Amino acid sequence: MAVRELAESLTVWRIGDPAGRFPIFSGEGAALCEGRWHRKGQDVIYTSEHYGTAMLEKLVHYNGVLPPNQHFITIEIPAGLSYEVVTKDSLPRWDDGDGAVSREFGAAWFTETRTAFLIVPSFVSREECNVLINPNHAASARIQPGRKRPVRWDQRLFVD
Repeated sequence: MAVRELAESLTVWRIGDPAGRFPIFSGEGAALCEGRWHRKGQDVIYTSEHYGTAMLEKLVHYNGVLPPNQHFITIEIPAGLSYEVVTKDSLPRWDDGDGAVSREFGAAWFTETRTAFLIVPSFVSREECNVLINPNHAASARIQPGRKRPVRWDQRLFVD
């Protein structure tokens, strides 16, 4: 994938529990186990391009049960930062059930600290994207999270 430079700032979204084990703007939780785009031990920060996608991503990990005390933050990625883009067509088999292809690509991106962030397709919402932040990249210190605000879940999303 080609390294690009962000022409104008980008706002992304992340949902988490501010009273939970890890801060919302942290990859510590991701480091505990492997994910679609990283290996265990890699503290990648998963965010979404849209608030709705962030909600869907959170819901799929909670298996239809209302997550407690969820708050969202917006994260401002300033212009000038380096990034790569993976599209659903540029990385064949990225969406295989075992996640091996996407995991190897993301793990290499993370380890090599090639760019500050990586735009990838969402597995849950295939026409939307997630944005992975590498906190180990030198420029990632310029990425700033906003204030925490409560998520307002529609109760119709959950099974009684």
